[in-house]
Amino acid sequence: MLELGRSGTQGAAKGTMPVLSDGAVVATLHASNWKEAATAEIGSRSWVFSKRGRELTGRWAAEPADAVRLRARETSWWKGTHRYTTGGRQLAESGTTGSSSPRPTLSAAADLSLDTQVFLLWLELVLGRRSAAAAAA
Repeated sequence: MLELGRSGTQGAAKGTMPVLSDGAVVATLHASNWKEAATAEIGSRSWVFSKRGRELTGRWAAEPADAVRLRARETSWWKGTHRYTTGGRQLAESGTTGSSSPRPTLSAAADLSLDTQVFLLWLELVLGRRSAAAAAA
């Protein structure tokens, strides 16, 4: 299970959230506070996550801005747990940890790459922010 840590902890710079697996940092995520965008460091690769139209996308930072390696679009809305599927196969399921300030978690199929898992964890962060903004409105 992956867990999004608190910003600036576990050796991550201020404004950067560690991505934890069993308490060990496996990646870092720097999410924008003002738009649905982020950068991630996963192993030796840098990723750029952003909103493109109605989709959230991911590409390697070294690729052109129009490249897409990962893509997600919402097909329905649930409060709480989200299930990520492709071709009828469930890839991952979300959750949260913490009580006063819950942080997203992700339980994924064993064969799902770490890159894809971090993208889905960022997607959970975006969905959580959208939900909080809707509740505040």
